[in-house]
Amino acid sequence: MGNGKDVAKYIEHTLLKTDATPNQVVKLCTEAKEHGFRSVCVCSSYVSLCKAHLAGSKVRICSVIGFPLGAMSTQAKVAETGRAIKDGADEVDMVLHVGYLKADDDDYVWHDIAAVVEAAHAHGVLVKVIFETALLTDEQKRRACALCLKAGADYVKTCTGFGGGGATVEDIRLMKEEVGDRAGIKAAGGVRDYEKMVAMINAGATCIGTSSGIAIMQEAAGARA
Repeated sequence: MGNGKDVAKYIEHTLLKTDATPNQVVKLCTEAKEHGFRSVCVCSSYVSLCKAHLAGSKVRICSVIGFPLGAMSTQAKVAETGRAIKDGADEVDMVLHVGYLKADDDDYVWHDIAAVVEAAHAHGVLVKVIFETALLTDEQKRRACALCLKAGADYVKTCTGFGGGGATVEDIRLMKEEVGDRAGIKAAGGVRDYEKMVAMINAGATCIGTSSGIAIMQEAAGARA
């Protein structure tokens, strides 16, 4: 895949554990700057902390929204989006409402996504939509892609990492078939090594959400040696 910078530009350095501490978030930011990762991905309460510790760097700040269930109200998601943006988020990763998608209520799902997109795009902030692919049929994944495009989302994303399963090459290919070049694709959930990262990118992923970014960089260096 080329040099270390080529690998690093795909990686969203992620810390979303329930027991993550402020000190661990600061460490995440330090590592992201050191390795030149694309972004850090954190819960919304830590966005302002990341903003302070990433000042002057090119590392972007990504906040999850409605995480990890996606089952809160649209108004709550919009409010969390607004707060995250005020605190310094450059991107938001929202969880779509899986229950309504599985109930075939496409209007609800579309409105839920579109409301967050409107709130974010008003400030130039990108929106990724998390599907929780392990809980969906292929038909539901395709429908989710179509709803994301209709709502104006910038990326589709596989998983939270909390819903069982994880990113698969098959799901990335399916998403690529549906969105083409109209949206980016984020592979997240269980991408813990360089080989799997390369497989995801070859299948169509445009960025990788992982808590194993440093290990992947070390593996990549070994692969190039």
